[in-house]
Amino acid sequence: MSITLYGIKNCDTVRSARRWLDNNGIEHRFQDVRDEALTAEQLSSWLDTLGVAQLVNKRSTTWKQLSDEQRASLDNNSAVQLLLEHPTLMKRPLLDTGKALHLGFKAEDYDRLFSHHTL
Repeated sequence: MSITLYGIKNCDTVRSARRWLDNNGIEHRFQDVRDEALTAEQLSSWLDTLGVAQLVNKRSTTWKQLSDEQRASLDNNSAVQLLLEHPTLMKRPLLDTGKALHLGFKAEDYDRLFSHHTL
């Protein structure tokens, strides 16, 4: 099974998640969403699973720079387009274990996740 961590390399939370995975011997691939673009299919699937409210970071600088119309009309379809254009709108990190998606990073959550699952 393949584990992928999505985020941006200069994000402190993403760096903490990567360090935790490395320190705990969890094989994974890191994808910087600015360097290696996400696909519309990936984003659509994630939005179906997590929803707009979970995946889109409404506290980000990028969100604040969107027009009032873009923010007001946000749904799964428009979110895919916005995330393709502005990957930093995505909450991060996003950990895809191949079985489930996990947003954000807290060491105790990763401890729990990897102690209960054989990945």
